[in-house]
Amino acid sequence: MKKDTGQNRDITSQWRLQTQLVRGGTWRSEMGETSEAMFMTSGYAYDCAEDAAARFAGDQEGYTYSRLRNPTAAMFEDKMALIEGAEVARSTATGMAAVTAAMLSIVKAGDHVISSRALFGSCRYVIETLMPKFGVDFTLVDGSDHSAWKEAFRPNTVAVFLETPANPTLDVVDVQFVCDLAHENGAVVVVDNVFATPVLQKPIEMGADVVIYSATKHIDGQGRCLGGCILTTDALMDETILPFLRNTGPNISPFNAWVMLKGLETLDLRVERMCGNAAKVADALSDMGGLDFVKYPGRSDFAQHELAMKQMSMGGSIIALHVPGGREQAFKFLNALDIIDISNNIGDAKSLMTHPASTTHASVAEESRLELGIDEGLLRLSVGLEHADDLIEDLIQAAAVARITK
Repeated sequence: MKKDTGQNRDITSQWRLQTQLVRGGTWRSEMGETSEAMFMTSGYAYDCAEDAAARFAGDQEGYTYSRLRNPTAAMFEDKMALIEGAEVARSTATGMAAVTAAMLSIVKAGDHVISSRALFGSCRYVIETLMPKFGVDFTLVDGSDHSAWKEAFRPNTVAVFLETPANPTLDVVDVQFVCDLAHENGAVVVVDNVFATPVLQKPIEMGADVVIYSATKHIDGQGRCLGGCILTTDALMDETILPFLRNTGPNISPFNAWVMLKGLETLDLRVERMCGNAAKVADALSDMGGLDFVKYPGRSDFAQHELAMKQMSMGGSIIALHVPGGREQAFKFLNALDIIDISNNIGDAKSLMTHPASTTHASVAEESRLELGIDEGLLRLSVGLEHADDLIEDLIQAAAVARITK
């Protein structure tokens, strides 16, 4: 393969985001293809035994085994690093593989981790259940409480984990504050940026050491493939994360990496449309009446609106809403939808709604769910690319069926 201008970071870093998404990270073979090539191979052949030895020794550029790196995955990683403003990226099979690899590579027995308590259910499992099995202690804090963050640090605190906006309550964490505090205490900050996407929010610019994505969400954006990505500095990747990845093998497949590359080309367009739709839908839901609340970071009545808009360029594609009649009414609402699908994914071109207490956070203890505000009346809506008026009409008719509207 040969590199073109899409691989020259001195050039591509000067491009605007939209150009980076379409042109950045591109390699071309001698065939001169305009769409990135897909290298569906597990291994690579060498011209001679000396070449094989040199590649494994790191003395010769090239590929050795796709668990270590694959050209298609490398293009996806290079483009992700470019748009995020990170020095380096490595892709994984899923978003949770990215979370697990990043956290387990940083910690060891006897260490302590601090996390915001408002997290995706599987992230809570990693923090609360998995890491303690290996002797890593943890403290969960209210992510909006600065004093709670300060009080949580210990001499053995090595890492901080947070997601903002949080799944599904949309709680927002002051990333700059947490990063400054963590660095004063010698801890690494890992930010799950899935809800905001690299289009709306840049945690690295606010001091984050590691940024995590489930590429399954907005980056693919069309419900086709699973994937994840870890972005960080060259030093942290080479010395800490990459040895874990290479020896445990949570790799993305070349096919999925290629799909993610295609998704990145339209990410900015899709996210902008989703955010615009979400803003209109959130306003309509609020005006409809009958709901206990409608939470959307882009609305002025969102409790953390000012902080959200300081950190994000738009309000995002996710809305949290609460029906007064608990699970029974929530299920009636979901079952009456004609356009919007009942699904636990987010960031899809299609609008999706789920009941977190019985799906994404079903594994979280009831007491912890209630502490977070994830009760039987909470619903999460991921707004897609349909016409906003059609979505609004669908929600209004479903609310009528469920006897929600006043």
